[in-house]
Amino acid sequence: MDSEHLLSKLAEDVEIIPEELPYEESRPDTVIINTCGFIGDAKKESIDEILLAVSAKQAGYVGRVVVCGCLSERYKEDLKESLPEVDAFFGSFQWKEILNWMRVHSKGDWTGRHLTTPSHYAYLKIADGCNRKCSYCAIPLIKGPFKSVPMATLVKEAKALAIKGVRELILIAQDTTFYGMDLYGKKMLAPLIQKLSRIDGIEWIRIHYSYPTGFPKDVLKEMAENPKVCKYLDIPLQHSSTKVLKMMRRGVDRERQQSLLDDLRSRVPGIALRTTMIVGHPGEGEAEFNNLLEFVKHNRFEMMGAFTYSEEEGTYDAKTFKDEIPQSVKKRRYARLMKLQSRISLENNLKRVGGVEKVIIDDVKDGFLICRSQKESPEVDGSVIVDMNSFPGFDSQRYIGKFAAVRIVSATEYDLTGVLAGGYTEKKQ
Repeated sequence: MDSEHLLSKLAEDVEIIPEELPYEESRPDTVIINTCGFIGDAKKESIDEILLAVSAKQAGYVGRVVVCGCLSERYKEDLKESLPEVDAFFGSFQWKEILNWMRVHSKGDWTGRHLTTPSHYAYLKIADGCNRKCSYCAIPLIKGPFKSVPMATLVKEAKALAIKGVRELILIAQDTTFYGMDLYGKKMLAPLIQKLSRIDGIEWIRIHYSYPTGFPKDVLKEMAENPKVCKYLDIPLQHSSTKVLKMMRRGVDRERQQSLLDDLRSRVPGIALRTTMIVGHPGEGEAEFNNLLEFVKHNRFEMMGAFTYSEEEGTYDAKTFKDEIPQSVKKRRYARLMKLQSRISLENNLKRVGGVEKVIIDDVKDGFLICRSQKESPEVDGSVIVDMNSFPGFDSQRYIGKFAAVRIVSATEYDLTGVLAGGYTEKKQ
């Protein structure tokens, strides 16, 4: 989202080249790389992208290379020393400085967006930074304290997105459920959702990255009763063992996590829950890991991702505990956990076979509609796939971003297949 705001400003004075084009074809004057410095894999991905751009610069395909974002914020001096080929480094919030360096003289506010997603959905960052003290997390060190975006600004941005054709808003922050505490003195996610749902053109609102401690119960009412709010919640739990949760400084124990999950299931029937777990955190013995397996078996999350623990410089963990669990043990636990989740995902998906679901059409590939229901978020979850090859003359581009009713006919661990409910005719669509 930060990149999209910056691109919108740059587009006032310069040409934006599609990033999917290889450098030897696009030959850009300037490449701007917005980096992530959250975990080891993200750091590696950022460094790889910088090295690729630097190599293209040395080959004469790129004029200048600019690095910004979290990795640059945290390791600017080290990066300057190790990557002298980079022309400029900027931190996480130095967007205006980048414009000045680029000699772009922009006017107006920062609510404009140059979408890098398909035009029918967009992420809406409602806050930045974090006040939580999770032991393993470097985000507060990089981003600073929690900072809500004023509600009026978000509504203005969302209205502009709707005019562009956006039908689905995905609300994100380091902690969406804390929204409003710094500006309004109380949690305001539910009132924000109410305002966003009144915008013409917005049909789905999806909530990501909600923190389990102190979850605002008025959000459950919106999810249960507001037809525009997807019955879907991304709620990273990280673990289930009370001992490990305490060492992680999550501010919650297993019993309170379970109470919240039970509340979500009972008050929002049919809700799809996505979560994330960390295996191999200091203090996780076999008993604690088995506790996690039992917790996942019991709650049967619709979607779940996992990470093997990696120590992050400067965090409470790095100062307090030894990362002494062997990598081989972490990988074994990860494999066992994900094997369990794969079986649960398949069983959950098989229960959907025979039902009719409203989907949004994300793409068309080789005659197949690539769709999602309320239960799938883009990029991280599976798809609902509809074969249109038996309909000659099907105009694929016409249907991207549209909604349709699909009957589910089969399922795998991650994807479902279906047919358009009632068949397909151009007149009906």
